[in-house]
Amino acid sequence: MKYLHTMVRVGDLAQSLRFYCDLLGLRELRRVENERGRFTLVFLAAPGDDEAQIELTWNWDPEPYTIGRAFGHLAYAVDDIYATCEKLRAGGVTINRPPRDGHMAFVRSPENISIELLQKGVALPSAEPWASMPNTGNW
Repeated sequence: MKYLHTMVRVGDLAQSLRFYCDLLGLRELRRVENERGRFTLVFLAAPGDDEAQIELTWNWDPEPYTIGRAFGHLAYAVDDIYATCEKLRAGGVTINRPPRDGHMAFVRSPENISIELLQKGVALPSAEPWASMPNTGNW
């Protein structure tokens, strides 16, 4: 058995690709357009880690999506948690749980999916503005 991917339904494909690719740093591996089924699948992965993928599913006919209680979050290890959080914040993303400890942060995707960011290796030294930044919303 082998893990393949996690699927997330998205309401606005362009907005989701901006978040996951432009701000978070994932890259598109492949795309499937299905006119008969009226959907698009976009498979993303972190650079150098094509094995752990996220599948964005965009149904062409709009419908509201809710997040089930059983689903927790997606998690990614990052090279520099402060730089990643700053890039996200500059891109208009709310840092729900700032990396006060230099190790862990939480943000939410445009679809309200919780994303955990973890510093690769040892935690970075505590630094402002993150050290004194309060939590915002739910994470």
